[in-house]
Amino acid sequence: MKNIKFLPLLLLFVITSCSSIKVNQDYDKNVSFDGYKTYAYHKSGIDKVEISDLDKKRILRSIDEVMANKGFTKSENPDLLINFFTKEREQVNVNQFNAGWGYGWGWGWNPWMWGGNTTISRYSEGTLTIDIIDAKKKELIWQGEGEGVLTKNTEKKEENVKEFVTKILAQYPPQKK
Repeated sequence: MKNIKFLPLLLLFVITSCSSIKVNQDYDKNVSFDGYKTYAYHKSGIDKVEISDLDKKRILRSIDEVMANKGFTKSENPDLLINFFTKEREQVNVNQFNAGWGYGWGWGWNPWMWGGNTTISRYSEGTLTIDIIDAKKKELIWQGEGEGVLTKNTEKKEENVKEFVTKILAQYPPQKK
């Protein structure tokens, strides 16, 4: 019976440990997030983001979807302004297998291990940062960041962007401890 109680906790751990996107947040601990109900985008900030307009639309649609699910509404006179920015960098992995040198099993030289195999893989890693600003005070009150592998596959971009945005905004509003 005790094992059944721990099963949901174990499943949650397994699901979250397989996630390819790492997220974190920072926020003003002196702000009460309860009064915020409406939002709009910080257009001048989003216009400066150096990604394609298609990717901007994907991010904006995903933010709209998540915020609506959280009970927020878009407004011309908002409580919050939302801004985002991105960073992309290329990562290179070099792996050498059977290089023929180093420590291993036993002593001596093995003629079948001579040579070696080197593989090089490249991929793009990106960071999406979402800022939430108090519209009246014009102060940053919350910032969420997600970091993970990007895809060039057009079919998977929408899904990838949704995953980034959903995981980042899952932390908003911050839970009081």
